[in-house]
Amino acid sequence: MNKKELENRIDEILDRGVLVDFLPSKKEFKEALLNGKKLKFYMGFDPTAKSLHLGHSQGLMILEDFRKLGHTVIFLIGDFTGMIGDPTDKSSARVKQTPEQVRENFALWKDQVKNIANFEDKSNPFQIKYNSEWLGKLNFEQVIDIASNFTVQQMLERDMFENRMKEGKPIHLHEFLYPLMQGYDSVAMDVDVELCGTDQIFNALAGRTLMQKLKNKDKFVISAKLIQDEKTGMLMSKSNGTGVFLDLESNDLFGAIMSQSDGMIHPLLLGCTRISLDEIENLMKLENPRDAKIRLAYEIVRIYYGEKAASESQEYFVNTFSKKETPNEVREVKVGGDVNLVDFVVLAQFAISKGEARRKIEQGGVSIDGEKITDPNKVLDISFAGKIIKIGKKDFVKIVF
Repeated sequence: MNKKELENRIDEILDRGVLVDFLPSKKEFKEALLNGKKLKFYMGFDPTAKSLHLGHSQGLMILEDFRKLGHTVIFLIGDFTGMIGDPTDKSSARVKQTPEQVRENFALWKDQVKNIANFEDKSNPFQIKYNSEWLGKLNFEQVIDIASNFTVQQMLERDMFENRMKEGKPIHLHEFLYPLMQGYDSVAMDVDVELCGTDQIFNALAGRTLMQKLKNKDKFVISAKLIQDEKTGMLMSKSNGTGVFLDLESNDLFGAIMSQSDGMIHPLLLGCTRISLDEIENLMKLENPRDAKIRLAYEIVRIYYGEKAASESQEYFVNTFSKKETPNEVREVKVGGDVNLVDFVVLAQFAISKGEARRKIEQGGVSIDGEKITDPNKVLDISFAGKIIKIGKKDFVKIVF
C-alpha cells in the first residue's frame, strides 16, 4: 500500500477508541509506524486459567492488525511470571502456581485464538514465546542487578500495596519482583512496543525503564481499555472467573454474549469485532439493544467458528430462548426427595462444587419453567416434579422424583 493508504489504515487502528494511552506520545508512535521501520510488538498473558476470554482477544486482534502491516508480533506466555502471580489490583497475595498447573493452563490457548492470530503465515507468523526461556536462567547476581534499577518507594506507589499497608495486610517480597520480571521480558526480546491493558501500565513502564538503562533504547507503551460494562464498571476478568470464555462451543458462545448486560455491547463491538465504526454507531442507536446484541453475538461466533456456525447458533438461540422453546429431548435427573437447588445443580453435573453452583444461581444462571431463580437456598419438593430446569445458557434438565 502507498503512504496515504498506510496512514489511513493506521488511523483506523488508532482511532477505533480501544487504544487509550500512548507513551511517550501517540504522535511519536504514529510517526514510528509511518517511517517504514518494522517494529517488534508484544503482549504478555499469564496462564492463570485454562481459557482466555474476549477481553484477551481484544489485545490479540490489535496485534494481528499490526502484524498485517508487516510488523513482528509476539504472544508471550508468562509461564515463569505466572508462577509468581501478578499483584495488580489484588488485596492479598496470589496463590503461587506450580509449573505443572501453568503448563496445563496454557496448553489450549493457541487453538482458542487461531482464528484471530495467524500463526501459520509463512513470511511473518504471529510468534509465541515463553518467558521461562530467559527468566528461568537468571542467576541471583543478575536479579540483584535488575532490582538495583528500582526503589522500594517506586513499588509502594502502586495502589494495591499502599492499601494493604493501610489495612495492615502483608506485602510479600516476591510481589515486588513481578514488575521487574515483566520488565525484563522487554529486554530479553528487545522489543519496540508493549501492548497492555490499562491495569498493566505500571508493569509495562518497568520494562521501559529497563530498556532505557540496560539497552539505551526507548520502548513505546500503548494500552488498551479493559472490557468493562459502561454502566456498572464491572470488568471481564479471567482471575475472577467472569467473562465470555473462548473455549465455549458456538451455541454456548452465542448465548454467553446474549447474556451480557447492555453496558457491554459497545465495548465488545469496538474491541472484539472489526465491524466498522459507522455500523457500530448505527447499532448503538437501535431502539432495542437486543438487536445490537444479536448482531454482536453473530459476528463473534462467525470470527471463531465461521458463517455457518454463526447462523446455526443464532437460529438455535432464537428458537430455544427468544421463542421460549425447549429442546425436544431433555435429560432427566432423578432425586429421592426434597433437594436444595444448590445440591441439584451439582447432582445434574453442571457445577463441580457447591460454591460454583451457588455462584451460578446468584448470578441468574438458573431458571425453572422460564422463571429465574436466584435464591441458592430454594428447596425443590414434589411440586417441582416434571418441571424443566435451565442451567446456564442452553442446558435443560427435567427433575424426576
